[in-house]
Amino acid sequence: MAVTAIFIILSAVVLTNNSKFGSVIILQSLTHDIALNVREAQVYGIAVRRYDPGNGPGIFSYGYGMHFAPGTTYELFADVNANGKWDSGETVKQTTLTGGFSISDICAPDGACGKERVDILFKRPEPDACISVSGAATLDSEAQCISSIQRTMITILSSRDDEATITIEASGQISVQ
Repeated sequence: MAVTAIFIILSAVVLTNNSKFGSVIILQSLTHDIALNVREAQVYGIAVRRYDPGNGPGIFSYGYGMHFAPGTTYELFADVNANGKWDSGETVKQTTLTGGFSISDICAPDGACGKERVDILFKRPEPDACISVSGAATLDSEAQCISSIQRTMITILSSRDDEATITIEASGQISVQ
């Protein structure tokens, strides 16, 4: 009976830890997917991807970026009006987080969290990110980045309260923690 009790206790510990481990792995996979979406926007922006809004010939001069706000969706956008931020009607692809995952917090600049939105724009010829916080315009009249924000951090939360962070630097570097 003692052996059976020990076996049951060990099995319960292993099964509990296995469930938590699986949740953490899924969260890490999701944050890497989001980081790849940011990299996709960067490639579109510096490779001059053709944007076709559906009402005429495609245009090659737009910058591309990512729009994040707390919640369960984020957008890849083409900066049609050249203001350096996402506006309604500029969405190229919208992604919805499922399975209890959400964007829980946005921090920029350095440690200032609780932001309502962040937009990261990539425009050729530079792979650098132009970061807009709370809807501020970040491009001047000549489409040059005027943002002084050097980094933004986007926190992803799981239904089990596990967190992972995606950091996007103004230099174009993207990392997951």
